[in-house]
Amino acid sequence: MGPSNPVSGARFPESLRYNELARIRAEMATKVKEPMAAAAANGTKQKANGSSSSSSSSAPLISNDKLKQLYQTMLQCRLLEERARILKKQARFKGNYYAAVGQEATAVGVAIDLRPEDTIAPSHRDFITGLIKGVPLEAMFSQLYGRTTSPDRGRSAPAHAGYAPLNIITPASTIAAQLNIGTGVALANQLTKKDDVVVAFSGEGSTSLGFWHEALNFAGVRNLPIVYVCQNNLWAESVSVKLQTKVEDISIKAAAYGFPGITVDGNDVVAVYRVAQEAIERARHGGGPTLIEAKTYRWYGHSEIDPAKYRTAEEVEEWKAKDPIAAMERYLGDKNLFSSAWKQQITDEFNKKLDAAVEFAEKSPQPEPIDCLDHLYSFDIRDRELNRKIYSPKF
Repeated sequence: MGPSNPVSGARFPESLRYNELARIRAEMATKVKEPMAAAAANGTKQKANGSSSSSSSSAPLISNDKLKQLYQTMLQCRLLEERARILKKQARFKGNYYAAVGQEATAVGVAIDLRPEDTIAPSHRDFITGLIKGVPLEAMFSQLYGRTTSPDRGRSAPAHAGYAPLNIITPASTIAAQLNIGTGVALANQLTKKDDVVVAFSGEGSTSLGFWHEALNFAGVRNLPIVYVCQNNLWAESVSVKLQTKVEDISIKAAAYGFPGITVDGNDVVAVYRVAQEAIERARHGGGPTLIEAKTYRWYGHSEIDPAKYRTAEEVEEWKAKDPIAAMERYLGDKNLFSSAWKQQITDEFNKKLDAAVEFAEKSPQPEPIDCLDHLYSFDIRDRELNRKIYSPKF
């Protein structure tokens, strides 16, 4: 048996069978169909009738400071992405942008307490994980602008944003490929006996691909220290999740790979934080992988050039009413931890930092075309390409 689940008091078995999944689902306060699980996740557990009661066996309370940090980080992520969307619409940077507005609770709840040595394997929609893990804003906006001051010196499009100093893998355009790379990092950590953990993000569309199966199957066989986070926002670009899989909960697919899967309300940052912390600690102490399915929703199109006409206005508004930031404001307000003045202070201070980062990026130099040969060929080959007349009389 695995460690206890701080949300429900249940225990993760080392492998989940369907009857065990049914039992765990009945106990979980984090099921997306239930009311917001923040109260349950923070010191109470759900009874069968849906009411809550104090539980002496539940995990310690999340501190007020941590609750406020979760909210502040979500708000900063929202401000960053809305600024990036505006800049894209103004044609201030080239390429495209894939906003995760509406999904902030999942990214923040999972990544906020990762160590610098831990690795994130992000998808194209996980730009904000850089902010959460501590990447400087100047580096992040230089990446959007493709300038020489970016982490990859202007080589990649905005969706390919990594940061080696904090072990954020640069994602590729190939959907789910980051899962295989992250799984490889987890294997390296295991072989070198490090207690570092990998968190690999993907959308529900990735679960239809071979990359996803290969990564999770290998991690299960090797009992690797990795947490897979499936951000189920219902749409893989324009393809509905109903055309991706027959099952209601993607988390049950973990049973095929021999490790736990759990579904959580991806718009409830406290519930996500509780589930993620257990999964991360489980991986860190040799318990192996976990699949977390966070049910959430992206407010905008697949990218800034997608009008998202495949969705109904009613569906979008229904999910906007579940705004994770507004929900956390209500939760903090009930604990006398929130005020509009505090929110405005966070907004004003962070907007100044965004202004400075944008200015830094826009003043940074563009890379020269010949710079593409750096870090690609050896110095001798690069020198040959730059001095062809010397190396070949034909030129």
